[in-house]
Amino acid sequence: MVHGSRTSRWRVLLGHAGTTIVLSGVCAMLFVRSAQGWAEATPTGWAGVAGETIGGGDIEPVDIRDADTLNRLAIGSTAKVLRIHGTIRLTDQLRVGSNTTLIGAGGDATIRGGGIHVRKVDNVVIRNLTITEAPDAVSIEESHHIWVDHCDLSKCSDGLVDIKRGSDYVTVSWNHFHDHRKTCLLGHSDKQNIRAIDLGHLRVTYHHNYFDGTQTRHPRVRFASPVHVYNNYYRDNEYGIAALMDSGVIVENNYFEDVEQPTVTQYGDSPDPGRLIERGNVYVRSGEAQTRGTVDESTLIYRYQMDPADKLPQIVESGCGVGKLEK
Repeated sequence: MVHGSRTSRWRVLLGHAGTTIVLSGVCAMLFVRSAQGWAEATPTGWAGVAGETIGGGDIEPVDIRDADTLNRLAIGSTAKVLRIHGTIRLTDQLRVGSNTTLIGAGGDATIRGGGIHVRKVDNVVIRNLTITEAPDAVSIEESHHIWVDHCDLSKCSDGLVDIKRGSDYVTVSWNHFHDHRKTCLLGHSDKQNIRAIDLGHLRVTYHHNYFDGTQTRHPRVRFASPVHVYNNYYRDNEYGIAALMDSGVIVENNYFEDVEQPTVTQYGDSPDPGRLIERGNVYVRSGEAQTRGTVDESTLIYRYQMDPADKLPQIVESGCGVGKLEK
């Protein structure tokens, strides 16, 4: 694991005038910065390990303005970038094929009524979209190398980002979660037959997300290890992170404000506790963080840079959600 230094990946801001190009560090890395903050061209975290998560890459985008076109073009494994305009109303979940980028145009691109179903595919990028009033906003199962970034997710009947059934190499970053109860599930069942599917998988990074008044599951974790939760802003939650069923979670440099239970290692009817370590977090008017056991960090093999925990409310609130990427 390497942290506290600049990532070895190129980081570019996808738009907005008045950018500044900075050459920094031993590796002469290129950074592009504007008043909107940083936006990554490729994901930090597990989605950048053991392969790439670039979706359709730099292929010419196709502009999407209606549900029929979106449903038709989203399937299949041919590389594609679908740029969504305005509000698209779905009557069912949207099935997405491999090598796909779904990205909103500007700050008002919205999918309403049906969420995004990522199943048995790989290399999918979902960015700059508002997804609301669906069964699940984003459901990921039996898939790998998935990136959910800079989205606004709320008011769904089940989960906002649920990851299950052996999915792997996922990054969830810079999203605004709000107006919801059961937010992010990682591993969907305590059953032993599911354990066999999930063990050795479900490697997920959560960073720079704003859990804004959502109640639980930020995330709720079963069997997965190591799960990495850093630089998130938690505000007014029932609990933050739940590590259950011998999962292993690393919780570092987050900001917890008015959170009843920032971290728990036993919850609900899950019969077995998980393992959780924490460091560098800030707790404001919040309960005690539960920790248990150890987590093997030697397999956390990607580079990342953490922001100071006490600066996260401003950094995350101003930088997360939609409208921060290229219009």
